[in-house]
Amino acid sequence: MPSSMWEKRISHPGLKAYRVVRGQTQQDADIKAALQIELWDERWRRAQEKQAAARLSSSVYDLTKEAERHHKKLATILLDSLKKSHRIDWEKEKRYSLFPGSPPPPPSLHQLPPKPVREVVRVAVLDWIWPGRRASRNRKADERIRSAEEAWRGYCEGLENQNQQMLDEHRDRVAQWTASCDQFQKNQADHNARIEIIHSAYGGKQLTGLEWYWNEILSRSEYPDNFPREYDFDYAADSRTLIINYELPAPEAIPRLKEVKYVAARRERRDVLVSDSWVKRTYDAVLYQISLRTLYELFESDATDALTNIVFNGFVSSIDRATGLKIHPCIISIEAEKEAFLSLDLSNVDSKTCFKKFKGISASTLADLMPVRPVLQLNRSDRRFVESYNLADTLSDSTNLAAMDWLDFENLIREVFEKEFSQNGGEVKITQASRDGGVDAIAFDPDPIRGGKIVIQAKRYTNVVGVSAVRDLFGTVHGEGAIKGILVTTSSYGPDAYEYAKDKPLTLLNGGELLYLLRKHGHHARIDLPEAKRLVAEQFKSAHNSDPF
Repeated sequence: MPSSMWEKRISHPGLKAYRVVRGQTQQDADIKAALQIELWDERWRRAQEKQAAARLSSSVYDLTKEAERHHKKLATILLDSLKKSHRIDWEKEKRYSLFPGSPPPPPSLHQLPPKPVREVVRVAVLDWIWPGRRASRNRKADERIRSAEEAWRGYCEGLENQNQQMLDEHRDRVAQWTASCDQFQKNQADHNARIEIIHSAYGGKQLTGLEWYWNEILSRSEYPDNFPREYDFDYAADSRTLIINYELPAPEAIPRLKEVKYVAARRERRDVLVSDSWVKRTYDAVLYQISLRTLYELFESDATDALTNIVFNGFVSSIDRATGLKIHPCIISIEAEKEAFLSLDLSNVDSKTCFKKFKGISASTLADLMPVRPVLQLNRSDRRFVESYNLADTLSDSTNLAAMDWLDFENLIREVFEKEFSQNGGEVKITQASRDGGVDAIAFDPDPIRGGKIVIQAKRYTNVVGVSAVRDLFGTVHGEGAIKGILVTTSSYGPDAYEYAKDKPLTLLNGGELLYLLRKHGHHARIDLPEAKRLVAEQFKSAHNSDPF
């Protein structure tokens, strides 16, 4: 190679390419290098596009398969429920897990060094000649041992102080661990005692036990996440007839994505939607399946023979397309007798045909949301109202409201508002305890100008309450015909919740305001959200380690 040749080293990180280009002049080398880099960049761009197309194609495939799974799930809503027993195993509802973790290990204490020993002063020949020399050597040895012992004592004192500090800290950790263990065992014992009470009430066909059981059966029934999970019960003990008002999904809950295609020419994905007629057929099939599935799960799990008949009334919350206003019509209603219903082979029935066999009432197309007259209506006049138990007098500065049992918390909220409204001659009707997000209490203010019916909801939360809970309360206020709604929580509200409540007949009380309301009536407690979260996490972990629920 001529000595006058120019060299330039170039590389491309993406392609992991490396090359040395040469030219007669520096300009020639630069031009060749620029051309090579341009070629590499083009190769890299094509490789990136190819990879992106492959990823998009794979994503398209996954999205299509996911849409197919959703559609298949809708078609097997009834069949999926027939594969297992829905009866509650009361022993599995109890908690027998050990407190997680072990006691804090003892600290590793510092070992004290041995006490220094005085050196032995040997007698030398000169010591016999000059005795003072020997005495001087002994004095110096005494001084050195005194200095060493003083340093040793100071060092040992420091180590002993550190050891004592470690022992004190260990004692505190053991005390905290013991207290947490005792509280864990107490909570577990309280839970098991509560299960025994509910079990006894269910076995005795008491309404509180029956409704808890039915609520648990339906709450454990798995549906798509965007399906509502709300229902009200009314029970006639003399005829053993249960009436359930069930919140059904609106037509918008049916997924419309059929498949996703990859358009290679445009390097983009295209969503293919199902037809409107398919949505209507599927919506009808889903609702008929839900009605039959609900009847089956309640009848099949009826271990105490409390049910002879069930009336299922299905309601839908939607928007009237003609007026733009919210509507809540009953669009499906069916009554079934237990023996006749359980004699069916539900794995082979057509849901709509089976529904009609039991004289079910519905419009020809459910997606039109045409209202029908329910077979039987819930009696809301008195049955929701029950007596509460008092808890406020048991509170103390050590009571963490955020860690209370949900039923105790609801009763506490009812009690404090009962005291609040009774000051003005009002009264509070206590509703049956449930976890369905419904009404926890109804207050009646007798004031002729600003008074009326007030809905109260309690949220024992450890996280920020979002706007959805406030929207639900506003809907409940309208549904109850109330003048106002009050939402009480142990935590706080997000800015969107306050924004939504603005200019609406809604009052949002956070944890601090709840403590103030309690103090106003002579009761003291505290709210410790981190502690409550930790206890909930520990209980969840222990529950999932001990049983399948």
